[in-house]
Amino acid sequence: MTPRKKLRGLVAATITPMTPDGQINLPVIRQYVDYLISKQNVKNVFVNGTTGEGLSLNIQERKQLAEEWVCQGKDKLDHVIVHVGALSLPESQELARHAAAIGASGIAVIAPFLFKPTNKDELIAFLQKVASEAPAVPFYYYHIPPLTGVKIRVEELLDGIKERIPTFQGVKFSDRDLLDFAQCIHKHEREQLAFLYGVDEQLLSALAIGAHGAVGSTYNYLGRKTNLMLEAFAKPDLALARKYQFLTGDFLNFVIKLGFGVAQTKAVMTLVSGIPMGPPRLPLVDASEEFIVKAKAKLDSIVWPDSD
Repeated sequence: MTPRKKLRGLVAATITPMTPDGQINLPVIRQYVDYLISKQNVKNVFVNGTTGEGLSLNIQERKQLAEEWVCQGKDKLDHVIVHVGALSLPESQELARHAAAIGASGIAVIAPFLFKPTNKDELIAFLQKVASEAPAVPFYYYHIPPLTGVKIRVEELLDGIKERIPTFQGVKFSDRDLLDFAQCIHKHEREQLAFLYGVDEQLLSALAIGAHGAVGSTYNYLGRKTNLMLEAFAKPDLALARKYQFLTGDFLNFVIKLGFGVAQTKAVMTLVSGIPMGPPRLPLVDASEEFIVKAKAKLDSIVWPDSD
């Protein structure tokens, strides 16, 4: 799948559908693709990331999911970015080769987080070894220090990175450090890189700084509303854009207080889309019925600006 355009706009961090007994549920991916396009106006996906429980899946499962998304997304989706990060370098390299072979639009890599890189050079060495296995595929760094504990600033990481990784095309920046994010954009704005923000409730702030788009889990079920926020920001109608951001934040603030993670995201997506996302994989456990009831009531109570 050769991308026809730069990676911009919303990218859904895809959920991995599972059967009740915990196996990946590949047959629903086709319905999932059509739902994202027709109901959420989202045509880019990020597969096997945090929301997709990528690090809880085995290598074969990750390959099967990547293949299915590329297959079902052909001529429908603009970009299928496959996360190939792993704790093991050989496994990450194997996944990178596989993503290239099936025609993924790009690959992304998270920093290894058990034996952590302690400085920029160590991290780039790992990333370069993975990227070199897919030399014709755009490469993205997936920055998420709240989960990895790898707090190397992206501003520092990007200095000279194209010389080490010629395929480098951008960052999925899932951190609240907007100063670091801003410096990345400011220093590299002429390089046609993609700086995609990954904290959904702060997207409007990132747009003001110059974000080119966003990767997040809420775009699975609030993609259309967030796209309307992007349109309002572009006009610019900042008052309207703020309304959308505040309402998204109001929902997230509510569910975070209840306990909100991948399992709960699966439950909300099932609720909104009607597509069975199934349970998460242990050690995560199913969302409670109480959570589902309260989350549904909260969603139903929101009056969006376009509801008139």
